[in-house]
Order: sequence, then C-alpha cells, then structure tokens
Amino acid sequence: MKDVIIPVDFSATSLNAARYAADMLGGRKDTRVFLYNMFKDNDEAATSNQYLESLKAELEQKGVTGVECISEQGDDLMDSLGRLAYQKTAELVVMGITEKEEWKQLLFGSNTLKMAEQNICPVMIIPPDARFNGIKNIALASDFKDVDVTTPVLAIKTVLEIFSASLHIVNVDSEHYVTLTEEYLGERAKMQKMFAEFKPEFYFIGMNDFYDAIEQFSKDRNIDLLVIIPKNHSFINNLFSSSHTKKLAFNTSVPLLAAHQ
Repeated sequence: MKDVIIPVDFSATSLNAARYAADMLGGRKDTRVFLYNMFKDNDEAATSNQYLESLKAELEQKGVTGVECISEQGDDLMDSLGRLAYQKTAELVVMGITEKEEWKQLLFGSNTLKMAEQNICPVMIIPPDARFNGIKNIALASDFKDVDVTTPVLAIKTVLEIFSASLHIVNVDSEHYVTLTEEYLGERAKMQKMFAEFKPEFYFIGMNDFYDAIEQFSKDRNIDLLVIIPKNHSFINNLFSSSHTKKLAFNTSVPLLAAHQ
C-alpha cells in the first residue's frame, strides 16, 4: 500500500493540488490518501473537519479509495507534516505552490519548498494552473556528478512504473560542445545502466541559463513531470538566488518532483 499525503489549507492553490492528485490516483487500489489540515485556534477545529470531509467526498467521486482525514491544531507545519510523513512511511507528499506575492498563505511558497528540501519522501509540487492529463514523459534534470550516489533511483523507477512513462535525462552546461567529455560519458554510462529497462533518452544542452533551457526543453518534449534532486541542503538557497530559479518553481506549468537519494 502506497501512502500519499495531501496538505491543504483550502485555498484555491491547495485545492487544485488535491484535485490534480485525485485525477492522478483515481482508480488505483494500492494507494491510501491522507488529507491533512493544520489549524491554529480551537474554534477552527469544526470547520477544518467539515472542509476535509467535503474534500474527501470529492476525491472519492473521482475514484480515489482509502481517503483519511487528519486535522490538528498547531503552528509548526513543517515539523508536523514531516513527522506525519515519517510515521506513515509516505511514498509521496503532494503540495501546491503559488505566486510570490501570496506567500502569506499557510502552505505555499517557502513552506512547500522547505518540505521539498527535507529528506523524508518525494514531494510533488503542483503549479496553480496545472491540470492532470496523464504522465507520459518524465524528465530527470541531472548535473551528471556522482550519479551513482546522488540519483534517487527507486523514487524515479516507481513513478515510471506507475505511469508507464518514458524517461528523458537532461543536462544543461555552457561547456557542452560537439563531443562530451570523458567524465560526462562515464556518468551517462552509469545512468544508462541504472535505468536500462526504461530505455532512457539523453540530452546535453549547451546553454548558460539552466532554467530557461529546462523550461524550453519541457515544452519541446511535452514533459509532464520534471524530477529535480535537492542536494546538500542548498536547494532553498539556490531557489532564491535568481529570478530564473523562481520562475522554474513558481511559474512552470509542469509539476516538479523533488526526490532525494
């Protein structure tokens, strides 16, 4: 049984993420879904439970079975959510993300990214306007450095098997020219062996701007899910280091799967 946690604060962004997950998981008998809401004041408990039950009914209508509601009082979302994911041995957390100007909402913006940085379980980040139309093409963005110890092989194989998707492994480096270096060739061989049964396709893009390159690649190859690998607890710092990174996280129409080794 695969456990999936969907945190909601009942904003439009969180509800869209929940509905995306419902369309993605509908009809799967091997999945258990936990709808989670944290409230601050005692007088919000009844409303929280009522809204969760309403959302549960909506997910069940979409064919999602085994939905459970968890509502609790607290003020440290990351601690509580991380603890729940650990207790349930969750396979996945599905969260929405919204524009920078709306970060005052409980879940979205920095909290979603902080959850993605924690090495507990993979986190799927759903853009606010994303609609589930199947997952046929999955792209893995890799820096091709020490891939045998940094690549979350199990998590990637799991989503590939669930959706019977094609795997596209992409690297962006301004130093790419006509031929690959021996280092890149060696790392590619390792990746080829890791995912041999999925017959991955490799792409080496010689551009300076990683985020623009990935965005264009996703459009050109009809990518439905982009896998990113946070490393060395630097994902959050890197995310806020340039407008291009913010664009990838906040404005992409392609859901992101943040997975650790």
